[in-house]
Amino acid sequence: MSLDTVVEDIRDEARARAEEITSEAEAEAEEIVAEAERDAEEIRSEREAEVASTIEQEREQRVSSAKLEAKQKRLEARRTVLSEVHEAVEVEIADIDGEDREALTRELLAAATEEFGDDDELAVRGREDDEDLIESLLDEAGLDGSFAGEYDCLGGVVVESEGARIRVNNTFDSILEDVWEENLGEISDKLFEQ
Repeated sequence: MSLDTVVEDIRDEARARAEEITSEAEAEAEEIVAEAERDAEEIRSEREAEVASTIEQEREQRVSSAKLEAKQKRLEARRTVLSEVHEAVEVEIADIDGEDREALTRELLAAATEEFGDDDELAVRGREDDEDLIESLLDEAGLDGSFAGEYDCLGGVVVESEGARIRVNNTFDSILEDVWEENLGEISDKLFEQ
């Protein structure tokens, strides 16, 4: 065997070994690439799921926030409407005049004076415009009392004994507030029927 043949055999063996190593390396590289692609796909899927979850959470938060804001605006609008209705009722009550005002004031004065004894001297306050009416009602009822000055109200009377042990507020305002509070739910339901 010649040296050339031996060299050639060694080269062939080296080439075969090199091809084998290259082939193994390529197979290993392909496996590494495939595993990396699987990992990348898994990571991408996880990230997509996280992003979708984050988006859904943010959407739910925004929807919830928008619903809360809308509810607050509806409540604010309802409060405004109820306040406007209350003010309109106050104006209507303040505008009661003539026989109606006299009859209402008479009833309120009679109810208030029931709380006092016959010998109590009464101080009666009311709306300044009602002074003459209150004085005449006191005289008509034969009560020992007088108009004691203005009381900031829509009408009616505030009666107290001179000793100020008892005070009865029978103003249109106090009655309106009692009626308003007792019927606020019903008023609201009628105003905001759905």
